Amino acid sequence: MSEIIDCPSPNHDERTLPISMVVLHYTGMQDASSAIERLTDPAAKVSSHYVVAEDGQVLRLVPEPLRAWHAGKSFWRGITDVNSASVGIEIVNPGHEFGYRPFPRAQMDSVVPLVADIVRRYSIAPINVVGHSDIAPQRKDDPGELFDWEMLAKVGLALARPRKGLADPHWTPGGFLLALERFGYDVSDGQAAVRAFQRRFRPGTIDGIADGECRAILLRLLLDI
Repeated sequence: MSEIIDCPSPNHDERTLPISMVVLHYTGMQDASSAIERLTDPAAKVSSHYVVAEDGQVLRLVPEPLRAWHAGKSFWRGITDVNSASVGIEIVNPGHEFGYRPFPRAQMDSVVPLVADIVRRYSIAPINVVGHSDIAPQRKDDPGELFDWEMLAKVGLALARPRKGLADPHWTPGGFLLALERFGYDVSDGQAAVRAFQRRFRPGTIDGIADGECRAILLRLLLDI
C-alpha cells in the first residue's frame, strides 16, 4: 500500500459509539475525481474515512476518531448508527450504474492492508467487515458481486463463503429470514435481505430466493461464528 495522502472533507461529526466495524463501498460514479469532489463537498453531506483509487493510491478524507457520513440509514447486528461504529472505505469503481467492473489487483493490494491495519487496531471481528449492501439491503448494492471478498477472507479479515460441511436445514422462507436476522441483517424487506446475502456469499445467482444452497451456507456461517 502506498503512502496515504490527506484530502480533508468537512463532512463529519462526533462519534457516539466505539469503532467495531469496517464498511466497504464502491464510489459508483463515473471517475475518481467526481467521487472525491462529492465526498468533500459540504453540500453533498457525504464522506468516508478513506478512498482507494484503482491504481492503489489511498486518500484520507476524515480522521478515524471522527464520524464520517458514509452508511446512511443502515443496520448491522443491532447497531443502527453504523456511521458512529464504523470506519468507511470508498473503493473507486463506476458501480452498477456506470459500467460495473472487477476491482484491479493494484486496488485490492491496497484495500487488504488498509483493512488489516484498521481491524488490528480496533480488534474488529471478521463478521463486522461488511459491504454497504449488507447494512442497507433495501438501498444499496455495493461493493457488489465482483468485489473480491475471498481475498480478504484468506487472510482472516472477513468471513469466507463456506464450502465444506454444508447441509440444507430445510428452513421455511420465514425460518431463513429469522436465521438471516440472527446473523446480522435487517430483514424488514425479506427479498432485499436475501439478495444482499447472495451478493456477498453466493454471487453466482442473485435472485432473492432462499434456495437450499443459500440455506446451507447460512447455517454453516451461523455455526462457525
